[in-house]
Amino acid sequence: ASVILYSIGNEITEPAYAKGIKLAQEMIHLIHNIDESRPVSGGMNLMIMSKAVSGKGVYSEDGSGRDESNDEKMKNMNSLVFNMITNIVGTSMNKAANSKKADEVTTPILDALDIAGYNYASGRYKMEGKKHPDRIIFGSETFPQDLPKNWERVKKYPYLIGDFMWTAWDYIGEAGGGAWAYTPDGKGFQKPYPWLLADMGAIDILGNPNGEVMWAQAVWKLLETPKMAVRPLNHPGIRPAKSTWRGTNALPSWSWKDCEGNRTKVEVYFDCARVELYLNDRLLAKGKCKDYRTILTACYLPGKLEAVCFDVQGREVGRTSLMTAKESKIQIMPEKTDSDICFVPIKLGDGFNVECNDDRKLVLTVENGECLGFGSANPRTEESFLTGTYTTYYGSAMAVIRKKENTILYVTDGEAVVSKAL
Repeated sequence: ASVILYSIGNEITEPAYAKGIKLAQEMIHLIHNIDESRPVSGGMNLMIMSKAVSGKGVYSEDGSGRDESNDEKMKNMNSLVFNMITNIVGTSMNKAANSKKADEVTTPILDALDIAGYNYASGRYKMEGKKHPDRIIFGSETFPQDLPKNWERVKKYPYLIGDFMWTAWDYIGEAGGGAWAYTPDGKGFQKPYPWLLADMGAIDILGNPNGEVMWAQAVWKLLETPKMAVRPLNHPGIRPAKSTWRGTNALPSWSWKDCEGNRTKVEVYFDCARVELYLNDRLLAKGKCKDYRTILTACYLPGKLEAVCFDVQGREVGRTSLMTAKESKIQIMPEKTDSDICFVPIKLGDGFNVECNDDRKLVLTVENGECLGFGSANPRTEESFLTGTYTTYYGSAMAVIRKKENTILYVTDGEAVVSKAL
Protein backbone atom coordinates (compact mmCIF):
# COMPACT_ATOMS: atom_id res chain seq x y z
CA ALA A 1 0.00 0.00 0.00
CA SER A 2 2.96 2.35 0.50
CA VAL A 3 4.06 2.11 -3.16
CA ILE A 4 2.66 5.06 -5.13
CA LEU A 5 5.19 5.15 -8.00
CA TYR A 6 7.78 2.89 -9.57
CA SER A 7 11.12 4.51 -10.47
CA ILE A 8 13.38 3.25 -13.25
CA GLY A 9 16.43 5.17 -12.07
CA ASN A 10 17.94 8.23 -10.42
CA GLU A 11 20.29 10.80 -11.96
CA ILE A 12 21.29 8.51 -14.81
CA THR A 13 22.77 9.73 -18.11
CA GLU A 14 21.74 6.88 -20.43
CA PRO A 15 18.37 8.50 -21.33
CA ALA A 16 20.29 11.33 -23.00
CA TYR A 17 20.98 8.86 -25.84
CA ALA A 18 18.75 6.83 -28.17
CA LYS A 19 19.98 3.56 -26.64
CA GLY A 20 18.98 4.77 -23.18
CA ILE A 21 15.52 5.84 -24.32
CA LYS A 22 14.94 2.40 -25.84
CA LEU A 23 16.00 0.71 -22.62
CA ALA A 24 13.79 3.02 -20.55
CA GLN A 25 10.78 2.24 -22.73
CA GLU A 26 11.41 -1.49 -22.28
CA MET A 27 11.58 -1.05 -18.50
CA ILE A 28 8.39 1.04 -18.43
CA HIS A 29 6.58 -1.58 -20.54
CA LEU A 30 7.75 -4.39 -18.25
CA ILE A 31 6.56 -2.59 -15.11
CA HIS A 32 3.18 -1.84 -16.67
CA ASN A 33 2.77 -5.54 -17.47
CA ILE A 34 3.61 -6.50 -13.89
CA ASP A 35 1.44 -3.83 -12.22
CA GLU A 36 -0.80 -1.60 -14.33
CA SER A 37 -2.31 0.12 -11.27
CA ARG A 38 0.66 2.36 -10.52
CA PRO A 39 2.50 4.91 -12.70
CA VAL A 40 6.18 4.74 -13.63
CA SER A 41 8.56 7.61 -12.93
CA GLY A 42 12.25 8.33 -12.49
CA GLY A 43 14.41 10.93 -10.78
CA MET A 44 15.87 12.78 -13.75
CA ASN A 45 18.62 15.33 -13.20
CA LEU A 46 18.11 17.47 -16.27
CA MET A 47 21.44 19.25 -15.98
CA ILE A 48 23.41 16.00 -15.77
CA MET A 49 21.63 14.67 -18.87
CA SER A 50 22.20 17.85 -20.87
CA LYS A 51 25.90 17.76 -20.02
CA ALA A 52 26.11 14.10 -21.01
CA VAL A 53 25.40 14.81 -24.69
CA SER A 54 28.38 17.19 -24.67
CA GLY A 55 30.64 14.25 -23.90
CA LYS A 56 30.68 14.81 -20.16
CA GLY A 57 28.53 11.82 -19.22
CA VAL A 58 29.72 8.82 -17.26
CA TYR A 59 28.62 6.40 -19.99
CA SER A 60 29.49 6.37 -23.68
CA GLU A 61 27.12 5.36 -26.46
CA ASP A 62 29.11 2.20 -27.27
CA GLY A 63 28.80 1.02 -23.66
CA SER A 64 32.52 1.17 -22.97
CA GLY A 65 32.11 3.69 -20.17
CA ARG A 66 34.68 6.22 -19.05
CA ASP A 67 37.84 5.89 -17.05
CA GLU A 68 37.11 7.11 -13.52
CA SER A 69 40.38 5.92 -12.03
CA ASN A 70 42.02 9.36 -12.13
CA ASP A 71 41.27 13.07 -12.39
CA GLU A 72 39.35 12.47 -15.62
CA LYS A 73 36.28 11.71 -13.51
CA MET A 74 36.14 15.35 -12.47
CA LYS A 75 35.44 16.26 -16.10
CA ASN A 76 32.41 13.96 -16.24
CA MET A 77 29.02 15.16 -15.06
CA ASN A 78 27.74 12.46 -12.71
CA SER A 79 25.81 12.74 -9.46
CA LEU A 80 28.96 13.19 -7.38
CA VAL A 81 30.35 16.00 -9.50
CA PHE A 82 26.92 17.65 -9.66
CA ASN A 83 26.70 17.55 -5.85
CA MET A 84 30.19 18.97 -5.45
CA ILE A 85 29.41 21.87 -7.78
CA THR A 86 26.02 22.45 -6.18
CA ASN A 87 27.58 22.67 -2.74
CA ILE A 88 29.54 25.67 -4.05
CA VAL A 89 26.92 27.28 -6.29
CA GLY A 90 23.91 26.69 -4.02
CA THR A 91 20.25 26.57 -4.92
CA SER A 92 20.78 28.58 -8.11
CA MET A 93 21.46 25.15 -9.60
CA ASN A 94 17.69 24.90 -9.89
CA LYS A 95 18.00 27.06 -13.04
CA ALA A 96 20.85 25.12 -14.63
CA ALA A 97 18.49 23.06 -16.80
CA ASN A 98 16.36 25.94 -18.09
CA SER A 99 18.02 26.08 -21.50
CA LYS A 100 16.48 25.07 -24.83
CA LYS A 101 19.21 22.47 -25.23
CA ALA A 102 18.39 20.85 -21.87
CA ASP A 103 14.73 20.76 -22.85
CA GLU A 104 15.50 19.03 -26.17
CA VAL A 105 17.77 16.45 -24.57
CA THR A 106 15.42 15.54 -21.73
CA THR A 107 12.05 15.64 -23.51
CA PRO A 108 12.17 12.04 -24.88
CA ILE A 109 12.62 10.41 -21.47
CA LEU A 110 10.38 12.83 -19.57
CA ASP A 111 7.53 12.24 -22.03
CA ALA A 112 8.07 8.48 -21.92
CA LEU A 113 7.43 8.42 -18.17
CA ASP A 114 3.88 8.38 -16.79
CA ILE A 115 4.91 11.06 -14.31
CA ALA A 116 8.19 12.90 -14.80
CA GLY A 117 10.48 13.36 -11.80
CA TYR A 118 12.64 16.52 -11.75
CA ASN A 119 15.79 16.53 -9.64
CA TYR A 120 16.87 20.09 -8.75
CA ALA A 121 15.06 21.70 -11.70
CA SER A 122 12.35 23.74 -10.01
CA GLY A 123 13.30 26.67 -12.25
CA ARG A 124 11.40 24.91 -15.02
CA TYR A 125 8.14 24.34 -13.15
CA LYS A 126 6.41 27.49 -14.39
CA MET A 127 7.37 27.11 -18.07
CA GLU A 128 6.47 23.42 -18.37
CA GLY A 129 2.76 24.12 -18.40
CA LYS A 130 3.14 25.94 -21.74
CA LYS A 131 5.99 23.97 -23.25
CA HIS A 132 4.64 20.54 -22.32
CA PRO A 133 0.94 20.90 -21.45
CA ASP A 134 0.34 17.13 -21.33
CA ARG A 135 3.25 16.39 -18.98
CA ILE A 136 2.63 15.59 -15.30
CA ILE A 137 5.64 16.37 -13.11
CA PHE A 138 6.83 16.43 -9.51
CA GLY A 139 9.95 17.43 -7.64
CA SER A 140 11.64 14.04 -7.19
CA GLU A 141 14.57 15.63 -5.36
CA THR A 142 14.68 19.22 -4.09
CA PHE A 143 16.49 21.33 -1.51
CA PRO A 144 14.74 21.46 1.89
CA GLN A 145 14.96 25.26 2.17
CA ASP A 146 13.07 25.50 -1.15
CA LEU A 147 10.04 23.68 0.25
CA PRO A 148 7.98 26.83 1.07
CA LYS A 149 8.12 28.22 -2.47
CA ASN A 150 7.96 24.76 -4.07
CA TRP A 151 4.79 23.97 -2.15
CA GLU A 152 3.23 27.21 -3.32
CA ARG A 153 4.00 26.08 -6.87
CA VAL A 154 2.41 22.69 -6.19
CA LYS A 155 -0.75 24.48 -5.13
CA LYS A 156 -0.63 26.83 -8.13
CA TYR A 157 0.22 24.55 -11.06
CA PRO A 158 -2.17 21.59 -11.59
CA TYR A 159 0.45 19.61 -13.54
CA LEU A 160 2.93 19.79 -10.60
CA ILE A 161 1.64 17.14 -8.20
CA GLY A 162 4.16 17.06 -5.36
CA ASP A 163 7.62 17.58 -3.93
CA PHE A 164 10.21 15.34 -2.27
CA MET A 165 12.89 17.29 -0.40
CA TRP A 166 16.24 15.61 0.19
CA THR A 167 16.04 14.09 2.66
CA ALA A 168 13.80 12.66 5.37
CA TRP A 169 15.87 10.14 7.35
CA ASP A 170 19.64 10.44 7.66
CA TYR A 171 21.90 7.66 6.40
CA ILE A 172 25.44 6.29 6.31
CA GLY A 173 27.37 7.44 3.23
CA GLU A 174 27.85 10.65 1.23
CA ALA A 175 29.77 11.46 4.38
CA GLY A 176 29.08 14.93 5.73
CA GLY A 177 27.37 16.02 2.50
CA GLY A 178 24.56 17.76 4.35
CA ALA A 179 26.35 18.88 7.48
CA TRP A 180 26.55 22.36 8.89
CA ALA A 181 30.08 21.60 10.02
CA TYR A 182 32.01 23.26 12.83
CA THR A 183 35.33 21.42 12.32
CA PRO A 184 38.22 22.47 10.02
CA ASP A 185 37.59 19.46 7.74
CA GLY A 186 33.94 20.43 7.24
CA LYS A 187 34.13 22.23 3.91
CA GLY A 188 33.02 20.69 0.62
CA PHE A 189 30.58 17.95 -0.27
CA GLN A 190 32.89 14.97 0.25
CA LYS A 191 34.32 15.18 3.74
CA PRO A 192 37.26 13.05 4.86
CA TYR A 193 37.48 10.38 7.55
CA PRO A 194 36.23 10.26 10.25
CA TRP A 195 33.01 11.68 8.72
CA LEU A 196 30.52 8.83 8.54
CA LEU A 197 26.90 9.97 8.16
CA ALA A 198 25.48 12.19 5.43
CA ASP A 199 23.97 14.47 8.13
CA MET A 200 21.28 15.48 5.62
CA GLY A 201 18.22 14.15 7.41
CA ALA A 202 15.27 16.15 8.67
CA ILE A 203 15.17 13.13 11.00
CA ASP A 204 18.50 11.95 12.37
CA ILE A 205 19.65 8.35 12.03
CA LEU A 206 18.14 7.51 15.44
CA GLY A 207 14.72 8.88 14.51
CA ASN A 208 14.90 12.26 16.26
CA PRO A 209 13.27 15.11 14.27
CA ASN A 210 15.02 18.46 13.92
CA GLY A 211 13.85 21.90 12.83
CA GLU A 212 13.44 20.87 9.19
CA VAL A 213 10.58 18.54 10.14
CA MET A 214 8.81 21.33 12.01
CA TRP A 215 9.38 23.77 9.17
CA ALA A 216 7.86 21.30 6.71
CA GLN A 217 4.89 20.74 9.03
CA ALA A 218 4.26 24.48 9.06
CA VAL A 219 4.47 24.69 5.25
CA TRP A 220 2.01 21.79 4.90
CA LYS A 221 -0.37 23.45 7.42
CA LEU A 222 -0.09 20.49 9.79
CA LEU A 223 0.63 22.53 12.93
CA GLU A 224 -2.24 23.52 15.22
CA THR A 225 0.27 25.23 17.52
CA PRO A 226 3.74 26.68 16.79
CA LYS A 227 6.97 24.72 17.15
CA MET A 228 10.43 25.99 17.99
CA ALA A 229 14.04 24.84 17.56
CA VAL A 230 17.45 26.26 18.46
CA ARG A 231 20.69 26.19 16.51
CA PRO A 232 23.50 24.49 18.48
CA LEU A 233 25.05 26.74 21.13
CA ASN A 234 28.10 24.64 21.91
CA HIS A 235 30.33 26.09 19.16
CA PRO A 236 30.69 29.72 20.29
CA GLY A 237 32.37 32.02 17.82
CA ILE A 238 32.55 29.39 15.06
CA ARG A 239 30.62 30.00 11.87
CA PRO A 240 29.61 26.65 10.38
CA ALA A 241 30.42 25.60 6.84
CA LYS A 242 26.88 25.22 5.49
CA SER A 243 25.69 22.61 3.04
CA THR A 244 23.11 23.33 0.36
CA TRP A 245 21.20 20.22 1.47
CA ARG A 246 20.26 21.61 4.86
CA GLY A 247 17.92 24.51 5.51
CA THR A 248 18.59 24.53 9.25
CA ASN A 249 20.44 22.51 11.89
CA ALA A 250 18.22 23.72 14.73
CA LEU A 251 17.19 21.27 17.46
CA PRO A 252 14.09 21.35 19.68
CA SER A 253 15.95 21.90 22.96
CA TRP A 254 16.82 24.65 25.45
CA SER A 255 19.17 22.50 27.55
CA TRP A 256 22.82 23.32 26.93
CA LYS A 257 25.45 22.66 29.59
CA ASP A 258 28.17 25.30 30.09
CA CYS A 259 26.74 27.55 27.36
CA GLU A 260 25.53 30.51 29.44
CA GLY A 261 25.87 33.73 27.47
CA ASN A 262 26.42 32.04 24.11
CA ARG A 263 24.48 33.63 21.26
CA THR A 264 22.30 31.57 18.94
CA LYS A 265 19.44 31.69 16.45
CA VAL A 266 16.01 30.56 17.58
CA GLU A 267 13.62 29.44 14.86
CA VAL A 268 9.82 29.48 15.25
CA TYR A 269 7.67 27.62 12.74
CA PHE A 270 4.06 28.64 12.13
CA ASP A 271 1.74 30.39 9.71
CA CYS A 272 1.67 33.82 11.33
CA ALA A 273 2.69 37.44 10.78
CA ARG A 274 5.18 38.04 13.60
CA VAL A 275 6.69 36.45 16.71
CA GLU A 276 7.80 37.67 20.13
CA LEU A 277 10.45 35.66 21.99
CA TYR A 278 10.63 35.57 25.81
CA LEU A 279 13.19 34.07 28.17
CA ASN A 280 11.98 33.59 31.73
CA ASP A 281 9.12 36.00 30.96
CA ARG A 282 11.48 38.74 29.72
CA LEU A 283 11.07 39.91 26.13
CA LEU A 284 14.19 39.06 24.13
CA ALA A 285 13.32 39.78 20.52
CA LYS A 286 10.62 40.42 17.95
CA GLY A 287 10.55 39.41 14.32
CA LYS A 288 8.49 39.02 11.18
CA CYS A 289 7.60 35.62 9.82
CA LYS A 290 8.82 34.71 6.32
CA ASP A 291 8.02 31.45 4.58
CA TYR A 292 6.44 30.02 7.74
CA ARG A 293 9.64 30.60 9.78
CA THR A 294 10.74 33.39 12.12
CA ILE A 295 14.45 33.60 13.02
CA LEU A 296 15.37 35.47 16.21
CA THR A 297 18.61 36.00 18.13
CA ALA A 298 18.99 34.98 21.78
CA CYS A 299 21.69 34.55 24.43
CA TYR A 300 21.49 31.35 26.41
CA LEU A 301 20.40 31.23 30.03
CA PRO A 302 18.66 28.22 31.59
CA GLY A 303 14.94 28.44 32.13
CA LYS A 304 11.86 28.79 29.96
CA LEU A 305 12.12 29.96 26.36
CA GLU A 306 8.72 30.94 24.98
CA ALA A 307 7.57 32.14 21.55
CA VAL A 308 4.25 33.93 21.04
CA CYS A 309 2.81 34.20 17.52
CA PHE A 310 0.50 36.94 16.22
CA ASP A 311 -1.55 37.48 13.06
CA VAL A 312 -1.56 40.67 10.96
CA GLN A 313 -4.20 42.22 13.25
CA GLY A 314 -1.95 41.69 16.27
CA ARG A 315 -4.05 38.91 17.77
CA GLU A 316 -2.27 36.01 19.42
CA VAL A 317 -2.64 32.83 17.34
CA GLY A 318 -0.43 30.46 19.30
CA ARG A 319 2.54 29.99 21.60
CA THR A 320 5.14 27.34 22.32
CA SER A 321 7.96 26.88 24.83
CA LEU A 322 11.11 24.91 25.60
CA MET A 323 12.36 24.21 29.13
CA THR A 324 15.83 23.53 30.47
CA ALA A 325 16.12 20.04 31.92
CA LYS A 326 16.38 20.06 35.72
CA GLU A 327 18.88 17.20 35.74
CA SER A 328 20.76 14.93 33.36
CA LYS A 329 20.05 11.29 34.07
CA ILE A 330 20.24 8.25 31.81
CA GLN A 331 16.78 7.48 30.44
CA ILE A 332 16.16 4.07 28.82
CA MET A 333 12.99 4.05 26.72
CA PRO A 334 12.54 0.76 24.78
CA GLU A 335 9.94 0.59 22.04
CA LYS A 336 6.91 -1.58 22.62
CA THR A 337 7.11 -4.51 20.23
CA ASP A 338 6.28 -8.20 20.00
CA SER A 339 9.32 -8.75 17.79
CA ASP A 340 12.51 -10.28 19.16
CA ILE A 341 14.37 -7.26 17.73
CA CYS A 342 13.92 -4.17 19.91
CA PHE A 343 15.07 -0.59 19.32
CA VAL A 344 15.97 1.15 22.58
CA PRO A 345 16.42 4.95 22.62
CA ILE A 346 18.71 6.15 25.40
CA LYS A 347 18.65 9.83 26.33
CA LEU A 348 20.24 12.12 28.90
CA GLY A 349 17.66 14.29 30.63
CA ASP A 350 15.08 14.57 33.37
CA GLY A 351 12.46 12.39 31.73
CA PHE A 352 10.85 15.31 29.91
CA ASN A 353 13.63 17.20 28.13
CA VAL A 354 16.87 16.06 26.52
CA GLU A 355 20.04 17.53 28.00
CA CYS A 356 21.53 18.19 24.57
CA ASN A 357 25.01 19.38 25.41
CA ASP A 358 25.89 17.05 28.25
CA ASP A 359 27.24 14.19 26.19
CA ARG A 360 28.90 11.25 27.92
CA LYS A 361 30.42 7.92 26.93
CA LEU A 362 28.00 5.14 27.79
CA VAL A 363 28.71 1.43 28.20
CA LEU A 364 25.92 -1.01 27.43
CA THR A 365 25.61 -4.64 28.50
CA VAL A 366 22.81 -7.12 27.93
CA GLU A 367 21.68 -9.97 30.18
CA ASN A 368 19.77 -12.81 28.50
CA GLY A 369 19.95 -11.14 25.10
CA GLU A 370 22.30 -9.79 22.44
CA CYS A 371 23.37 -6.30 21.47
CA LEU A 372 23.23 -6.02 17.67
CA GLY A 373 24.34 -2.40 17.57
CA PHE A 374 24.81 0.68 19.74
CA GLY A 375 25.54 4.21 18.59
CA SER A 376 24.50 7.83 18.24
CA ALA A 377 23.68 10.24 15.41
CA ASN A 378 27.15 11.81 15.49
CA PRO A 379 28.10 12.23 11.81
CA ARG A 380 31.81 12.50 12.57
CA THR A 381 33.25 9.83 14.86
CA GLU A 382 35.72 6.95 15.05
CA GLU A 383 33.55 4.98 17.46
CA SER A 384 32.13 1.62 16.34
CA PHE A 385 28.49 0.54 16.44
CA LEU A 386 29.60 -2.97 17.49
CA THR A 387 31.57 -2.48 20.73
CA GLY A 388 28.76 -1.66 23.17
CA THR A 389 30.48 1.63 24.03
CA TYR A 390 29.45 4.93 22.44
CA THR A 391 29.25 8.63 23.23
CA THR A 392 25.84 10.29 23.10
CA TYR A 393 25.29 13.06 20.57
CA TYR A 394 23.12 15.98 21.68
CA GLY A 395 22.04 13.75 24.55
CA SER A 396 20.86 10.74 22.53
CA ALA A 397 21.96 7.23 21.62
CA MET A 398 20.25 4.07 20.39
CA ALA A 399 20.69 0.35 21.05
CA VAL A 400 19.37 -2.48 18.90
CA ILE A 401 18.76 -5.58 21.01
CA ARG A 402 17.83 -9.15 20.19
CA LYS A 403 15.75 -9.94 23.23
CA LYS A 404 14.76 -13.20 24.85
CA GLU A 405 12.74 -14.03 27.92
CA ASN A 406 13.86 -11.93 30.90
CA THR A 407 16.26 -9.75 28.90
CA ILE A 408 17.72 -6.90 30.94
CA LEU A 409 19.64 -3.93 29.56
CA TYR A 410 22.27 -2.14 31.67
CA VAL A 411 23.71 1.29 30.79
CA THR A 412 26.43 3.08 32.73
CA ASP A 413 28.34 6.33 32.32
CA GLY A 414 31.02 5.24 34.77
CA GLU A 415 29.15 6.63 37.76
CA ALA A 416 25.47 5.74 37.58
CA VAL A 417 24.12 2.41 36.33
CA VAL A 418 20.58 2.22 34.96
CA SER A 419 18.81 -1.02 34.09
CA LYS A 420 15.65 -1.81 32.14
CA ALA A 421 13.79 -5.08 31.59
CA LEU A 422 12.90 -5.65 27.96
